Amino acid sequence: MSISVDQIKALRAKTGLGIHDVKQALEHAEGDETKAVAWLKEKGISTVAKKADRATGQGLIETYIHGGRIAAMVEVNCETDFVARNDDFKKFVKEIAMQVASMNPENVDELLKQDYFRDPSTTIEQLLNDTIAKIGENMKISRFARFELGYE
Repeated sequence: MSISVDQIKALRAKTGLGIHDVKQALEHAEGDETKAVAWLKEKGISTVAKKADRATGQGLIETYIHGGRIAAMVEVNCETDFVARNDDFKKFVKEIAMQVASMNPENVDELLKQDYFRDPSTTIEQLLNDTIAKIGENMKISRFARFELGYE
């Protein structure tokens, strides 16, 4: 089956992955975008496992304040300062700060198991793994703090 340039562009825009990976997924799925996305997710999980042992010495600290009453501060690490400046990484870190503010997890392990507040069909761990697969570097949610006005 011949894969069109439009199919590749559409899937690439949807996933943010490279042309080679997108084309390979579409070929594997015989042009079916849904199957291609599933294949890419499966492949992404193996990519995440390969990167898990890499050191994460760079990253960002991000804050989110909701209505002046709830605040969250998170530290998310990555392998390089180049990725720490990447817009996708910055967006991910901001989303994690918002997750902490809205869902009040006790610790990082509980946070990873929580449903993502924007899409309850996805967990934070899945969101992290998808971001690792998209960016291509190991990432780690290291720590966070949450403050709520009037609580000790």
